[in-house]
Amino acid sequence: MAKRDYYEVLGIAQNASEADIKKAYRRLAMKYHPDRNPGDADAESRFKEGKEAYETLMDAQKRAAYDQFGHAGVDPSMGGGGFGGGGQGADFSDIFSDVFGDIFGGGRGGRGGGPRAYRGADLRYRMEVTLEEAVAGVERDIRIPTQVRCTECEGSGAAKGSEPETCPTCGGHGDVRVQQGFFSIQQTCPRCSGTGQIISDPCKKCGGAGTVPDHKTLHVRIPAGVDTGDRIRLSGEGEIGEKGGPPGDLYIEVAVKPHPIFTRDGADLRCEIPIAFTTAALGGEIELPTLGGRVTLRIPAGTQSGKTFRVRGKGVKPVRGGGQGDLLCRVMIETPVNLNARQKELLEELSETLEKGGEHHTPRGSSWVDSVKSFFEGMKF
Repeated sequence: MAKRDYYEVLGIAQNASEADIKKAYRRLAMKYHPDRNPGDADAESRFKEGKEAYETLMDAQKRAAYDQFGHAGVDPSMGGGGFGGGGQGADFSDIFSDVFGDIFGGGRGGRGGGPRAYRGADLRYRMEVTLEEAVAGVERDIRIPTQVRCTECEGSGAAKGSEPETCPTCGGHGDVRVQQGFFSIQQTCPRCSGTGQIISDPCKKCGGAGTVPDHKTLHVRIPAGVDTGDRIRLSGEGEIGEKGGPPGDLYIEVAVKPHPIFTRDGADLRCEIPIAFTTAALGGEIELPTLGGRVTLRIPAGTQSGKTFRVRGKGVKPVRGGGQGDLLCRVMIETPVNLNARQKELLEELSETLEKGGEHHTPRGSSWVDSVKSFFEGMKF
């Protein structure tokens, strides 16, 4: 399979700067990194493709060869420079610290020291609202579980009278470097799991975690026009970070409860209305409910079951913008039940007069009967 253009892989222009290339690769790596997509072969392939593009375009000599000759200019098997050339290329240790450090919630940077700080976990809260609340908007107070800093050890995780010890494996950096051929790869320290510290005597209240479970109350505003599946992000309201890391976010996921009358279809609302067959035959007016009050709907004479009427501007104004939707009302003709003798007699008289009128009164029925006759005449039994 032919390789894709490196600029296309990263989604950048051919005159992109090194900063643009690094930014594009960071975005791609955060999306397709195998640790974020376990078992996803397509994501792994995308990640490798992006890494190859990044390594080429961040090397000035290889980029110049690629711009002139394409993939042939950087493929060793075709006489190109390959990936062994010198020049002012990408520093691969910077790649791991700048890009992968962001993926896994921070890090100490490419050259510095000190334990790694971890961003707090994001939280999700499912909020059920009525259709009326979704259309008009609503404000609520919610109580959610969270983690707070342990007051016993002040977040250190160590018991009173003791302190965390510097990890002897990484020297307190939180990561170690592993040499693989020409490359020096930065990895999380396996002994301290990236914290840079070892706790020999953990705090009894938090078990060495530095945090304890708690609850907090938040005031949430749901904007008008939301629908099921919409999410509202409350920045910094997730779990607190470890070792001074920033807190995560809280995502409010909206779920609209089923409504007894209306269903939502994008910006429109739909409903079914039963009407008497006399109203359908003779015409008339019916009172129609909407989320904004009552309106009158005129039913023309001869209306058939399943006919849909549109009431303009009685739908939903979407949260992401756009015009107000409509209310679509589908009428269903209701067959009368529990008839008394006189009512049955009147209907039988009506039926006789309708049959005499033929297709003048029932054009669809007469047409269907003719189609059935033609069908059977063409069949051989």
